[in-house]
Amino acid sequence: MQGTYSCVRTYNMIPAAESLRPLPLKTHGNGESVRTVVEENAVIVIGRRGCCMCLVVKRLLHGLGVNPAVLEIDEEREEEVMSELEKISGRETVELPAVYIGGRLFGGLDRVMGTHISGELVPILKEVGALWL
Repeated sequence: MQGTYSCVRTYNMIPAAESLRPLPLKTHGNGESVRTVVEENAVIVIGRRGCCMCLVVKRLLHGLGVNPAVLEIDEEREEEVMSELEKISGRETVELPAVYIGGRLFGGLDRVMGTHISGELVPILKEVGALWL
């Protein structure tokens, strides 16, 4: 008697739950912890917990093959983290979601979407090593 065998292979390249899990962050008031997180990741998305615009940015980057680091800010720590981001960026105000590419503030959702539509985003991501192909 002959039987049939089936083989199913699952490739879990970007597990949805794990890839969107926020990074732990301990701040000390001097901006060093936030600066370290920004500098150590080719792409990092920083936004308020549950922000829909942050989710759009993350989904767009995932669609391009980039697995960005994610830093979600709780309400009670928002002021502290925002002041640290302003020190790092050298700007008076940083709007959320804030996307850092290559250790520098790239912009928010509007800048990411604009550069994606114009075709400029992929070369920028390749340049910083966030995208290989």
